[in-house]
Amino acid sequence: MELFTKGNALKIRSHLDKFLVADDDQETIRQSREGDSQRAVWTVETVVGKPNLLRLRSCHGTYLTASNKPLLLGMTGEKVTQTPKSNKLMDWQTQWEPVRDGFSVKLKSWCGKWMRANGGTPPWRNSVTHDEPHTLKTKNWLVWDVITVDGFDLENMSDGDESSVSSHHSGSVPGSPTSAWSKKSIGRFASLGLSSMSTKWTPKPKTITFNQKEKTSNFNKNETVSAMEFFQTATTIRMRNSHNKYLSANDDEETVTQNRNGSTKNAQWTVEPVQDSSNVIRLKSCYGKYLTASNERFLLGATGKKVIQLKQSPLDSSVEWEPVREGSKIKLKTRDGNYLRANGGLPPWRNSVTHDNPHLSATQDSISWEVDVVEINYQNSVVSPPKSDGRTIYYHIADDEGHVEDKSTVGAAFTFKGNSVAELTRTLREETCLENGVVCTRSPLNGELFPLRLQLPPNNGTLHVVLVPFSASL
Repeated sequence: MELFTKGNALKIRSHLDKFLVADDDQETIRQSREGDSQRAVWTVETVVGKPNLLRLRSCHGTYLTASNKPLLLGMTGEKVTQTPKSNKLMDWQTQWEPVRDGFSVKLKSWCGKWMRANGGTPPWRNSVTHDEPHTLKTKNWLVWDVITVDGFDLENMSDGDESSVSSHHSGSVPGSPTSAWSKKSIGRFASLGLSSMSTKWTPKPKTITFNQKEKTSNFNKNETVSAMEFFQTATTIRMRNSHNKYLSANDDEETVTQNRNGSTKNAQWTVEPVQDSSNVIRLKSCYGKYLTASNERFLLGATGKKVIQLKQSPLDSSVEWEPVREGSKIKLKTRDGNYLRANGGLPPWRNSVTHDNPHLSATQDSISWEVDVVEINYQNSVVSPPKSDGRTIYYHIADDEGHVEDKSTVGAAFTFKGNSVAELTRTLREETCLENGVVCTRSPLNGELFPLRLQLPPNNGTLHVVLVPFSASL
């Protein structure tokens, strides 16, 4: 939040060197190279009572919104749109949490997903969604550069032309795309009051960087890995709920609550298998006590029962939990068919943890948890062999006529560690969401495109390629 101050005007630029803009229809959000338009300027507003969250207001007075409408049916990404201030029903969908990532930022939506700048062919090209990264290769799609705009810049900005949305898609600027790690990005953060090595930056508990053992291991919705297979590879975990709080063992060594600080030992739980059982686990707190589904009601007249930490001998089924996969999250089921539940609302419900079986669909999110693996069980993990540094691949995407947009730029880039054209083709299709692309390169003699065959050139040299739709004529 130190990067964002109330009332600041700023521009947000994607990894594709395009700016986040609010279209004149006051509904569409997209990417555009026209960063000198007022449509690319966003004003920061804070959220009362939530110091880690903010809203971004466009030049139209509308707010950047993480909707629940899919961009395409059958795909996981959901639209990022504009919402008028008068729409109080969607107020919570306009709240974003900025998370620093090196010299750039990521923006987390209300449902724990990240604002994402898509590339590829239409309708993906220039679209903006909020989604979970499905591969390491698409993580940079979530990273944005932040550029402050002063009063002089605002006075000299154009209102933008009145042409259709499609007219902005072909705009270009000279020079190469700037990566999130470039010196320009460092300078821009310096303009926000942060030098590249600033010691004033203190991450909030939610966004703290953990040691290298830890990795976030939420499920990909398309994966077939079961919840038990997931826990079998984990030694220590953290569990985050729909309120963005962590399951935490209190210092009294008895109660279990929710806490925003996920960096403490109290938020870490050791996974313990249950002998002669393949579908349940135990979770042990930092005090050596087990997460326990007690029979004591949390409040008289309420259905929920207390979840506590308890050390008992012998161990019974009250400390056993069955992980159940729910999309990209998990639920923990007790022996009675109840689920571990994170409660919200006013005290005494606020930050309490119970086990219950919610009947209303509106409360189903309270029993869903995201799991972060802090330590991996290497005995159950496959250790991959060391890999070479690989080569840098620069690529452009051609249209259906075989024409390439922005020939003057270097193009987007990634590191590729294989030698097979087939493997490179698969990687590029995954990177660009273009399912039937053909990898081509230009002839050094006449500049014409021709498909790559067999193996890539040796010595891991830098390679410039063009991904051409299968239907295009070369």
